[in-house]
Amino acid sequence: MTALRPPQRVAIVEVAPRDGFQSIRDPLPTADKQRCIEALLDAGVTRLEIGSFVSPRAIPQMADTGELVAAFAERPGVRLSALVPNLKGAELALAHGIREVVYVVSVSESHNRSNVRRTPEESLGDLARVIERLQQSEGTRLRLDLGTSFDCPFEGTIAWQQVDRVLGKALERIGDLPTEVALCDTTGRATPYQVADHFTRLRERHARPGLEWAFHGHDTYGMGVANALFAIHHGATAVDTACAGLGGCPFAPGATGNTATEDLLYALQGGGVDTGIDLPRLLLAADRIAALPGGQTASHLRQVPRERVG
Repeated sequence: MTALRPPQRVAIVEVAPRDGFQSIRDPLPTADKQRCIEALLDAGVTRLEIGSFVSPRAIPQMADTGELVAAFAERPGVRLSALVPNLKGAELALAHGIREVVYVVSVSESHNRSNVRRTPEESLGDLARVIERLQQSEGTRLRLDLGTSFDCPFEGTIAWQQVDRVLGKALERIGDLPTEVALCDTTGRATPYQVADHFTRLRERHARPGLEWAFHGHDTYGMGVANALFAIHHGATAVDTACAGLGGCPFAPGATGNTATEDLLYALQGGGVDTGIDLPRLLLAADRIAALPGGQTASHLRQVPRERVG
């Protein structure tokens, strides 16, 4: 029997400042957010989804995303991204200095309507306009988040063929623009074998130069770390996590926190996988995030006595 060989390196995309903070109902002071982000960067985080450019009426917590970008845009060695639901959001992101735009489309029509009040086809139509805008700016990247790639809170299990249809149409619009595609377990109901199957089949059908793969998971059913590891071993080179396990999609009833960054980091360190992140410092950042008022956290490693970590 051949032993499973871990990759040499995995990119961790820290999403607590976006997917985590947006789950907290009452707006947090910008200074508190900045202190949390500073702690994450001090721990060695180099990829950070810093917020989203959406209507402040829809998600008031994200109203200060531009201020956060301004505070950290010049930080050397840090790759900032921001989520956008439409062309207007992309324009705002670029105007504030974001070079990596995260465009979200849900595979499920019900969830896409709940999330952005449009059908997936309408979102894909706007994607073409976003791509045209990105091509006018040098040094920009596209990240395509395919929400509900495994399960929908309204429609149930999502087959890989459903993801394939949306992804295929998206890639027709993307053309040769370098892109990272993230399969998102929005509800946390995916299982490791489902994750492996989706990544295997979709990569076989759509592999091409300039296309990279990522996984975004939640730990609702305790599968967060396992799902991330199966994604990594089936082609994902980046994984979204949230320090302290903060988060939960406000448009996916029942979804709990994101997979905790420190939990996945512990698993990866056991395989000698390089992430560039310092675990003790990350736990200090997790403590700071867990102390925020109104947040729900779900980290296993934070419950372990610190002298036993490492």
